[in-house]
Amino acid sequence: MNFPARHQVDRRSFLKLAAAGAAAAAVLPGASSLAAAEPVRRRNIKLGYDNFAVRSLKLKADGLIDYAVKLKTDSLFITDLDAFENFEDGYLTGLRKKAADQGLQIQLGTWSICPTAKSFKKTWGTAEEHGALAIRVAKALGSPVARVILGGGDDRKSEGGIEARIEDTVKVCKALKSRCEEAGVKIAVENHAGDMQAKELVMLIEAAGPTYVGANIDSGNAAWTMEDPISNLEILGRYVLTTSLRDTMIWETPKGAQAQWVAMGDGCVDLKAYFDTFEKLCPGVPVHIETMAYGKELTYLTQDFWKVWPKYTAAEFARFLALAKKGKPVQAGNANDGEFQKQLLERSLAYCKETLGLGLKA
Repeated sequence: MNFPARHQVDRRSFLKLAAAGAAAAAVLPGASSLAAAEPVRRRNIKLGYDNFAVRSLKLKADGLIDYAVKLKTDSLFITDLDAFENFEDGYLTGLRKKAADQGLQIQLGTWSICPTAKSFKKTWGTAEEHGALAIRVAKALGSPVARVILGGGDDRKSEGGIEARIEDTVKVCKALKSRCEEAGVKIAVENHAGDMQAKELVMLIEAAGPTYVGANIDSGNAAWTMEDPISNLEILGRYVLTTSLRDTMIWETPKGAQAQWVAMGDGCVDLKAYFDTFEKLCPGVPVHIETMAYGKELTYLTQDFWKVWPKYTAAEFARFLALAKKGKPVQAGNANDGEFQKQLLERSLAYCKETLGLGLKA
């Protein structure tokens, strides 16, 4: 197609215009040159990963340490007892030394210690035996915490509701108190998969005793209990012992909202504000990234939904709804593909280092 001469641009003129456009874009807000001119403020916060982020790789503890060294993280959160070849002290202290030689700390976690939770497993014996094993392994690894969970969202529907499951978990924690004190290890209970809101986890911690029980805060799980992750942090912050964090995209649906876990920086949570708050409330606590591509629809526009949320407040809902109105639908990706898991984690760690200023080795 031939255009009138006044609309024609020869190659030399086009290159001049392109160069001028690039120069103009460089001074616009958000341009890469502006980011370069304003260095990221480094935060004195250790950065690591939760091994569940790359669960499909089926790495044992040695391999997880090697991967952490490759990623130049400060911390490694092994939240699965199956990652260990055995529980002999010599093997565990060997792992501790291997990590320490690379400037890497190990923190330990395991599964449910609530004997009446739907997700409780008898693999490690009774709930108390399971907790005792986790405390012993944590001590050998040099981990100051043994992370545990209560259960999941279905436990809110169980007889007695979530408060009954909290009471059962408190009993187990109290039975483990002397072991914790002797080992110098604290129990870190996670807000897990829709089981407890922040205020409910605080209730558990206070009932058990905050001198030896605290929180493993999970920002993604907060969204599954209809909490703004920043609100969740504001409530839990002073109890936090360790972390399993990810970003979340939330958007409205015909039945309520979808909360989809995504890579750090891909969601609608204000992560800079989150870590400004984290820095103030959780000094010395490491950030572990636990990326997953799982999602959950919160059907709060349906009739039966609110039966298991009797104490949820309008103020909480207003903050959550503000996030949902800000978000937009995203594609999840294959949550169980090992290579996709690696990509999600590594991209998230890069964002944490380069944009959020996390990590001592960054």
